[in-house]
Amino acid sequence: MKLKKTIRKIHLWLGLSSGIIVFILGVTGCLYVFEEELRPLVYADHYKVKERASGVIPISELLTKAQDALGKSNPINSISISNKKDRSYIFRSFIDKPVKNKVWYWEGIENRKDAFVNPYSGEILKIKKSEFEFFRVVMWLHWSLLLTTPIGQPIVGIATIIFVISLITGLILWWPKNKSAAKQRFWFRWKSTTKWKRKNYDLHNILGFYSMFLVLIIALTGLVWAFDWFDNSVQWVANGGETIERTKLNIESSSSTYAINKPLDFVYQQTLKKHPKAKRYFISIPKDSTTTQTVFVKYPSRFNDIILHFDQYTGKLLKTISWKDKNNGEKINFINYDIHIGSILGLPGKILAFCLSLITASLPITGFLIWWGRKKKKKGGAKKSNHK
Repeated sequence: MKLKKTIRKIHLWLGLSSGIIVFILGVTGCLYVFEEELRPLVYADHYKVKERASGVIPISELLTKAQDALGKSNPINSISISNKKDRSYIFRSFIDKPVKNKVWYWEGIENRKDAFVNPYSGEILKIKKSEFEFFRVVMWLHWSLLLTTPIGQPIVGIATIIFVISLITGLILWWPKNKSAAKQRFWFRWKSTTKWKRKNYDLHNILGFYSMFLVLIIALTGLVWAFDWFDNSVQWVANGGETIERTKLNIESSSSTYAINKPLDFVYQQTLKKHPKAKRYFISIPKDSTTTQTVFVKYPSRFNDIILHFDQYTGKLLKTISWKDKNNGEKINFINYDIHIGSILGLPGKILAFCLSLITASLPITGFLIWWGRKKKKKGGAKKSNHK
């Protein structure tokens, strides 16, 4: 009994210390799970376009139009192209200025802007300051509580570790003593006379029990980003206890070779020809004279995603990196995000992740109400005793 009492206190204080952060992570997780599906609906005025039989304008011309609209002070870093015919092209500009003693996410961000362009007409649909865009704010709130990564990530990571311990101690407290007690703990047995305190207690315990294993997976995948040591440990285990150094790719474009007139158009056409069934294409704009033209080809299944490196002058394909080229640790790291948001199982996985995030957000609330109710009961009992 003393052991269980100690575990109950540990569970209580861990829950109270991390509850607010866990609630924030749960709510923002719910909001962000479907961001990919919601963006075209919420921002239909600049995400969707009407397909034209004349076809799309060459990407190099669209880049010029987008750059003119953004201005020279906002150099474009990347292009995002959906394979759906009714979507605009997104040209992204991002400048990050080094700031001493940086605390908040917004500090040092200079002109993070997105230009949405109609690929059929070249019309600039919208210039958006993306650092204040709703889903980006939600993502950063979930990622680091709107603090800079070196400050916010450890806070989120520590709160996540506390939450994991809370789940384990909660399971120990939940575990029934006998078959009679078990009947009351595996499902809701509410009646019209059941009081809200009992309902709240059941919501905390029963939902916590049934979601525990999957919520643990979501929490642990989150820790991969929070701590390098955890990420390295996961990869070490995946590689069979072997530390494999990550080799830096030294792929460079060669300015000494003959440069074609419009290499970007050539690169994009090659990519479309090789990967016509991809979901989206992310094209980087070379930052210097030796950087390659990189294209990240995203498929509906993460296991089919491919990274292509082209010579920025000739459009020659220099290297292809696919799933099979990664070691086990890199593979785990590569699909970590998809496991975290449930997309590895498609739409059903995302719905499941949404429900799990909702339960996660509810646990600190129902747990606090249980503690508050017991506290009030003790105070009430003490007052009656003093009165006597």
